[in-house]
Amino acid sequence: MEIGHLYVLLTILLTVYGQLVLKWHISQAGPLPIALVDKIIFLLQQFGNVWILSGLAAAFVAALCWMAAMTRFELSYAYPLMSLSFVLVLGLSVAFFHEAITASKVIGIALIVAGIIIGSRG
Repeated sequence: MEIGHLYVLLTILLTVYGQLVLKWHISQAGPLPIALVDKIIFLLQQFGNVWILSGLAAAFVAALCWMAAMTRFELSYAYPLMSLSFVLVLGLSVAFFHEAITASKVIGIALIVAGIIIGSRG
């Protein structure tokens, strides 16, 4: 595996980790309040959660990996690969959060994968 592909893979994995952890812990925090000030307070309080911070840190490291990947590939080649995060998030959200998998989601993911295959050949 070329180092550029490793950077892209790390970007995808860290992005997916961050999304799953944020969903997991923000769901446990309860619903977003209605009033604007209460919303801001609620969201700022989440910075006290180590898991939330790890998800944000993963997003930051993913951005660093993406910058490294951009030194190796054209954006038009690398960016479609990021769509693999949709596939992983769908599968893992079904496994961990028991989210429904519908025909439209499966068709959408199939189209994304087909687009990745077609785009990577050109």
